[in-house]
Amino acid sequence: MTEFFDDDVDFAGAAGLEDVLAHGRRLLGENPLAAIAQAREILRITPGQHDALQLLATALRSLGRHEQAADADLIVEAAGLVKDGHLNPAEHLLRPYLARNPNDPAAIRLLAEIAAAVGAVPEAVELLRKALRLAPSFTEARLRLARLLSKSNQMAESLELLNDILAHDPQNESARSSKAATLDRIGEYGAALAIYEQLLKEGPERPGIWMSYGHLLNTLGRIEDSIAAYREAVRLRPDFGQAWWSLANLKTARLGPEDIEAMSAALALTETENERRVHLHFALGKAYEDSSRYEASFREYEQGNRIRQAMLGYDASETNELVRRSKALFTPSFFALRAGFGSPALDPIFVVGLPRSGSTLIEQILSSHSEIEGTSELPDIPVLRRRLETEQARRDESPFPDLLAEFGPGELRAMGEEYLDNARLHRKTDKPFFVDKLPTNWAHIGLIHLILPNARIIDARRHPLGCCFSNFKQLFARGHGFSYSFEGAARYYRDYVDLLSHFDEVLPGRIHRVFHENMVEDTEGEIRRMLEYLGLPFEDSCLRFYENERAVRTPSAEQVRQPINRAGVDRWRSYEPWLGPLKDALGPVLSYYPAVPPS
Repeated sequence: MTEFFDDDVDFAGAAGLEDVLAHGRRLLGENPLAAIAQAREILRITPGQHDALQLLATALRSLGRHEQAADADLIVEAAGLVKDGHLNPAEHLLRPYLARNPNDPAAIRLLAEIAAAVGAVPEAVELLRKALRLAPSFTEARLRLARLLSKSNQMAESLELLNDILAHDPQNESARSSKAATLDRIGEYGAALAIYEQLLKEGPERPGIWMSYGHLLNTLGRIEDSIAAYREAVRLRPDFGQAWWSLANLKTARLGPEDIEAMSAALALTETENERRVHLHFALGKAYEDSSRYEASFREYEQGNRIRQAMLGYDASETNELVRRSKALFTPSFFALRAGFGSPALDPIFVVGLPRSGSTLIEQILSSHSEIEGTSELPDIPVLRRRLETEQARRDESPFPDLLAEFGPGELRAMGEEYLDNARLHRKTDKPFFVDKLPTNWAHIGLIHLILPNARIIDARRHPLGCCFSNFKQLFARGHGFSYSFEGAARYYRDYVDLLSHFDEVLPGRIHRVFHENMVEDTEGEIRRMLEYLGLPFEDSCLRFYENERAVRTPSAEQVRQPINRAGVDRWRSYEPWLGPLKDALGPVLSYYPAVPPS
């Protein structure tokens, strides 16, 4: 997938590497053994290097060593499949290969890419660590590990790995841009901006850097500059699907006929890979929507979702099983026996729900209060869950969340304190409260209550059709595999409503619910009720949330910098002729809304 394979990555120095490869190719005819040695030396330094693998395969085949040549070809093929998003076929090639060659760092790194793409981040991290133990000079694996650690909120180690790369190769573009992205994630926006601007000063013909620069400018609220950066990226690379989608995803930016023509031309190219196709289809969907061509818009969204769904292979039964286990475990007596466990801290305010449900608006309103800081979407609760699951799997013990029954007060308190320690990296003020608005934490409310029993939890809820279809139109950077089909989105929404209803019963009053439609119709009333739940006084600044100049990273960034309006509330109605399957899949949860159907 595009994120994993940067077109401009240079690990050995392009000119030097090309000279070595050229010398190896010249050796093919006169001394194949020397050509093999040359290729293997390149692969020792940069495992998986495409041209070196091809040189190796050709030289081996010339000596009749067809089985070894096939292995080299297999890594080339697997890399191509991963790059194009065909994860299952790639894994089917790599698993048997690694059974025969368990210490091949290139194959291990490819398997790590697959694991990361399907959300198995701890497995991906362990695989990359193994690849680096086998090949300490494997810069590509070191860089990928740094990126994964950054996304897992392990910022200190991520920066350490990136600085290690830069100590040996100060001009490494990928390491520098990754360092900027990590600095961006911890709120060091000035330092990140300086790196991007220096990179563009050195080489303005870098579409990938222009796109990353555009992301940061958008976060900082410099919308016109962000648009210009994205425009420069697609000027340099007209088929750059990610940049087109970034432009479309600005929400307030409109794409015109010339943009539609350019994106359609890019899609017509047979060599356009799946990852770029997905982004182009979603961007075209937004462009047609801007022109009120709703049927054409729906067809583009539909095609983009179909490709993405095939790439991710989402299994809705996993979420359903998590909800079933959670309802069975988290009973009134379970929590009563653990009263007083966990950290007593009052700092966190969790805003949960589905993406595109108004959670960014709630965070923006709350962070406009003098006592609340917004920290965006922190990955720490899911990271904690994955770590617990990994440790459980090693011991072959109870699955999540059942394993939570095994922890005592000290262990639960330590988990709560660990969460708070990690959150401090993102806190830039001394305000007493902070918001963690990671939507998927709705599935972890039981864990949150055990480790942080005094934390506040706000459920951001939106009309099922508005929420599910808004997710269907949204191409997420990672995760949210449920959103790429009507059936997946509907089942996920039903599971979410079911579990939150359960917690309403077993922990009455623990969760405060905000319906997006009510927030639009009675903004002040909803804000007052929300602050009353938090035990904080009302402040007029919360009504003027759009004046808050804080950085916002989510797709709703521009929308929360404007006063509340009804523009997006019923946008799904323009697509109603094609939403019959979604209505059917939602079932009673649709007809009961805003009430909840019987469990």
